Amino acid sequence: MKLLIIDDNSAVRTTLKLLLSSEFDKVVTVGDPRLIPALIKDDAFDVVLLDMNFDSTKLDGREGLFWLERIKSIPDAPAVVLITAFGDVPLAVEAMKIGAEDFITKPWDNDELIEKLRCAVKKNSSDRSRNESVRNAIEIEKREMLQNNMTLDELKMTHIRKVIDQCGGNISAAAEKLDINRQTLYNLLKRK
Repeated sequence: MKLLIIDDNSAVRTTLKLLLSSEFDKVVTVGDPRLIPALIKDDAFDVVLLDMNFDSTKLDGREGLFWLERIKSIPDAPAVVLITAFGDVPLAVEAMKIGAEDFITKPWDNDELIEKLRCAVKKNSSDRSRNESVRNAIEIEKREMLQNNMTLDELKMTHIRKVIDQCGGNISAAAEKLDINRQTLYNLLKRK
C-alpha cells in the first residue's frame, strides 16, 4: 500500500513517516497541498493523510475541505483520512459528506491511526469496485439499447466487424468463423 502524507508541520511529517513506514510499502510526505494534483494522478497512492489547516491564521479546516474536494473529484480517487489539531464534530461530519473515509485529531493514538488508515483503504477499495461494477452495468445497458434500435442490416454488420476484430483482421479466418465463404464476406463489407 502507498500513503501520501500532507501536513505543513515538518516534525509531524517526520513522526508520521517514521511511524507508518513499517505499515506501508511507500510513504511520501509533503508540506505544500498545491502538489496534490501532480502527486495523486495515475493511482499513485492508496490513501492520503491530509492535514486540515495550512495557514496558521485560519484554523477552521476550510483548506483541508478544499483539498479533500479536489482529491475526491478525481476518478478512482484514493482514500482520504483527515487529521487536525483543531477539529470538532461538525467539521468531521462535513468532511465525511464530501468523501473523507475518516477523521483523526492530533495528538493521535498510533494504533488508532494505523487502523483508521487500513480501514479507509479497504472501504475505498470496496467503493471503487462497486462503482466499477455500476459503470460496467451502465455500459452494457447502453450497448443493449443501441442494439435494440439497430436495423437487421446494422446488427449483421456490427457482428461481422466484431468477428473480424476477434480474428485480428484476418478475413479468411473471419469468413470461416461466420460460416460463409470469403467472397461473400468481401461483398458484405463492400456494401457498407
